[in-house]
Amino acid sequence: MSPSTGLTTTVEDGVAILTLDRPEVRNAFDDALIAALTQAYEAAITDPSAVAILLRANGPVFCSGGDLNWMRRMASYSQEENLADALGLAKLMRTIDLSPKPTLVRIHGSAFAGATGLIAASDIAVAVPEAEFAVTEVRIGLIPAVISPYLVRAMGARQARRYFLTAERFSAATALQLGLVHEVVPAEELDAAIARHLKALKAASPAALAATKALVAAVDKPLDDHVITDTAHRIADQRASADGREGVTAFLEKRKPNWGAA
Repeated sequence: MSPSTGLTTTVEDGVAILTLDRPEVRNAFDDALIAALTQAYEAAITDPSAVAILLRANGPVFCSGGDLNWMRRMASYSQEENLADALGLAKLMRTIDLSPKPTLVRIHGSAFAGATGLIAASDIAVAVPEAEFAVTEVRIGLIPAVISPYLVRAMGARQARRYFLTAERFSAATALQLGLVHEVVPAEELDAAIARHLKALKAASPAALAATKALVAAVDKPLDDHVITDTAHRIADQRASADGREGVTAFLEKRKPNWGAA
């Protein structure tokens, strides 16, 4: 896939490697990158040479969340445009979650807002101790709607309430305790840890891996289309609300939001 989308893809030794490649904007994502990621996951799922799918990033940060220019465009979207936009992100999260092939994510630096959803939707997440996490939407008058089913499933509802409401940053050690990541290793051991997990996956039957993922989904009462669509409607409504518009505008203008005055 073209680097112009902010994503590079390759298949190496049976692993589809998807690399966020927008270091100049801290690998923030927009609608174009979301679409490219969705297509890349779909291609990897159907690629017979790929046993597993690894998401990683170039530069010092994994992903800082939404791109500012994308947010500027969203600020003027209608409710219908916001819904279509939100459904695009919902499709990406669902594609990762339902992938019959194992999905891994390699985390370094910051992982904020929507990036935490990418992590929660993946099967195996490994981070460095210096990584930081935050679900920041309420600070700009929004809600983490589309990513919420995956974060609540990973962290539990009680912990999700705290971190969704406070938008506070938390460490890799806390993310491990919460269940958002599976392993925290020193930076110099990060690639070896990913390689160890990939080696284990490659030793298994691809059909059994897919069947096992289907088994977990079946016994865990998976998300249905109603929940997915409902979350997209909720964020679309919030984006179009007075607080949503004021929060995003204040964030872009680098000032404190004047809640209730919009």
